[in-house]
Amino acid sequence: VLHDGDEGVTLVVRDVKAKRSKTLAEVDAASRSPVHVFYGGADRYGADTSAKAGRIALATLSTYAPNVKAFEEIFGIDGSPAGAIYDATKAKLAAEPVEDLRIDFEDGYGFRTDAEEDADAVRTANELAETLRTGSITPFSGFRVKAYSAETRGRSKRTLEIFLATLLKATNGKLPDNFAVTLPKVTAKKEVGSFCRDLKRIERKSGLKHDSIKIEIMIEHPLAIIDRKGNIALRGLIEAAEGRCVAAHFGAYDHTASLGIAPSYQDISHPACDFARQMMLLSLMPLGIRLSDSVTPQMPVAIHRGEKLSAAQIAENKASVHAGLRIHFRNITRSMSQGFYQSWDLHPNQLIARYAAVYAFFLKTLDEQAARLRSFVEKATQATLTGNAFDDAATAMGIVNFLRQGLDCGALSEAQIKKATGLTA
Repeated sequence: VLHDGDEGVTLVVRDVKAKRSKTLAEVDAASRSPVHVFYGGADRYGADTSAKAGRIALATLSTYAPNVKAFEEIFGIDGSPAGAIYDATKAKLAAEPVEDLRIDFEDGYGFRTDAEEDADAVRTANELAETLRTGSITPFSGFRVKAYSAETRGRSKRTLEIFLATLLKATNGKLPDNFAVTLPKVTAKKEVGSFCRDLKRIERKSGLKHDSIKIEIMIEHPLAIIDRKGNIALRGLIEAAEGRCVAAHFGAYDHTASLGIAPSYQDISHPACDFARQMMLLSLMPLGIRLSDSVTPQMPVAIHRGEKLSAAQIAENKASVHAGLRIHFRNITRSMSQGFYQSWDLHPNQLIARYAAVYAFFLKTLDEQAARLRSFVEKATQATLTGNAFDDAATAMGIVNFLRQGLDCGALSEAQIKKATGLTA
């Protein structure tokens, strides 16, 4: 809607569900998409986790990729953007190493006594509240409970209640911005519905507005994609959340295991995973659900520890770190090429590959894509030929989406887009 008032023309987007209008600036601020989710077991989480992860990643970068040339060799980034990508990666690790942090009470935590998990739920909630108090909280945050299946629902619900009650008490009833609770191993709508009903009761008890607590669901089991009757299940899972669900995360290794694929062939690039991701993309992207891909299990870590290492051990450490970084970089790039602009990091060193891949994905082709878009805009009523690429309206829309994704995840700035395309964001 365009309002031509005393202060000029203002673009306003009408949010029908919220029954209010948002200015374009508000929409832009709300559109940021995290490029990853950083998972860590609840037993290891503390208020300094994000900063500590950044320090570890920077130290690893300094040791194993101390200059642009070494960085290029690891990731195969050739040409002029390499220096910019390297500098941007270093700056990101120093300023904001973790965008989305998830305190994990599931696979990354395991099964413990009730007393131990109760204590960790209280402690981690207070630690998260401390980051909110000090302003060091990550832009997105939350925690993952155990599945809502019959075997673990009781424990999951108990952790859910303890964590949220402790957090809200420590923050005087305030939830962090972009806060979500992750529900894993979903197999049926009833699990999502039951989970959301429990959240609704917590909201009422805590004096929170309805739908304040958002959720993410994990697509790890074949029944989350195609149900027992042969119907596509994905949209029904989102509908069962009744507006609470903001993201869906794919779990490649649980998924391939559920399909009976041998462990040595379980991989994020397996065709079964490609099919699952495309089903998620087709079913959930039109609903505005943020999609996240899975993990790279090979960690970029040194094999040998200690100060007095032999030349052979130093070489083995270098090979191990480089190999882990390289495969994670490749997996992230592949995920983004398939429309999944977020995926998981499990170790601080993976953050190096994370930001290298994200910045390379957008910066390497920015000039080419911008030139094609400029050409199309200049000849908006006809298809154009730029080099050997024939562009029609659909292609131009794809380029706009590419630039928008780069802007939303922070890989591109508004100034870069304006300079490259001649267009404002």
